[in-house]
Amino acid sequence: MEKTPYSPSSVAQQKKFSCAPLTACVLTALLLAAGFVAGMHADQLYAGIAPLFGVKASADTIDLSSVQQTYRELKVHYDGKLDTAKLIDGASRGLAAATGDPYTVFMDKNETTDFERSISGKVSGIGVEISMRDNKATITRVIDDSPAAKAGLKTGDIFLTINDQEILGQTSDIVASKVRGDAGTTVKITVQRGQSTENFSIVRANVSDASVRSTIRDGVGILTITRFDEQTGALARQAAERFKQENVQAVILDLRNNGGGYVNAAQAVASLWLENKVVVSERSDGETRETLRSSGEAVLKGVKTIVLVNNSSASASEIVAGALQDHRAATLLGEKTYGKGTVQQVISLAGGRQLKVTVARWYTPRGKNISRGGIAPDTEVKMTVSDYNNNHDPQLDAALKQIMTR
Repeated sequence: MEKTPYSPSSVAQQKKFSCAPLTACVLTALLLAAGFVAGMHADQLYAGIAPLFGVKASADTIDLSSVQQTYRELKVHYDGKLDTAKLIDGASRGLAAATGDPYTVFMDKNETTDFERSISGKVSGIGVEISMRDNKATITRVIDDSPAAKAGLKTGDIFLTINDQEILGQTSDIVASKVRGDAGTTVKITVQRGQSTENFSIVRANVSDASVRSTIRDGVGILTITRFDEQTGALARQAAERFKQENVQAVILDLRNNGGGYVNAAQAVASLWLENKVVVSERSDGETRETLRSSGEAVLKGVKTIVLVNNSSASASEIVAGALQDHRAATLLGEKTYGKGTVQQVISLAGGRQLKVTVARWYTPRGKNISRGGIAPDTEVKMTVSDYNNNHDPQLDAALKQIMTR
């Protein structure tokens, strides 16, 4: 779960001075001296002043002489060209990794760009979701109005070659990385469709995939949320309002394979069901630092709801699932969730770099932290590899059957 990045506001106050020439000279000298001292101890001054504005800061330092020694020895002995920028990034990466927390990570400029695109859903490519089916990279969704949709790619197409290079046996992540590219460039793709092969030449573009999709099936509103980004709360509320206008009898909230996102987006989604209830609390060093409550009109309050979860439902997804389960606003169906009960804050660094650091642990309304344990569903329904390969969804089927008979 990510905390929305923020920057401390600066407070400036200007005063006019009127004084005699001699006094002005003395004052100027004092100001120059003060500026010199401030420059020498800027970190200490910032660390002392920042808490006055509610910003955490530290002037602590560590002895990095051994790092300097390592660099010098590399400089003298390494048979090759050293990239100083990469060495510096590597040192920062090592500091974050040495915490032992897998969620505290340093990101260089390129990684920061990829992270921001992933959390916003904006990518440069052709607009498809790719997963492994029978150990083959297969298109599992084509985004509406994307280059792929316009070219005629379809769900179920199996990648054979990309730019005339065979990719059979390669993972979906590798295939996706080869499909992505700068907007305006062309990628050639050959796919297997049934018993035939199809060739495509597609111009990549900037593709935006909304985090919320909704549909109504036999009086049941199905709300699918793929991540929690800055638009998720508003999009989910629009879908809920549509459900209300269409007089849906029940709702299925699908959070499967949703790895999380912003905590305020999770708060907004839970608020669709909960009226002035605790959604989540955050604790740091054993003390509660913040408690988030639902807000706004709970347009789906009292509507029968089942939440679909699996072992890839994590972080912000677990906040929503845990809050609805604890307040008995919904039941959970599927498989135990991932179990990520920590909060990360994204901090901007120099040169477009970022540090994502764990700042707290979060707890469900009943006071449970789900790290490593996950949240158990009220009804367990597994989805096998065979189900997945054959595009069969027993979890959704079970939810539709259960919700219509409740």
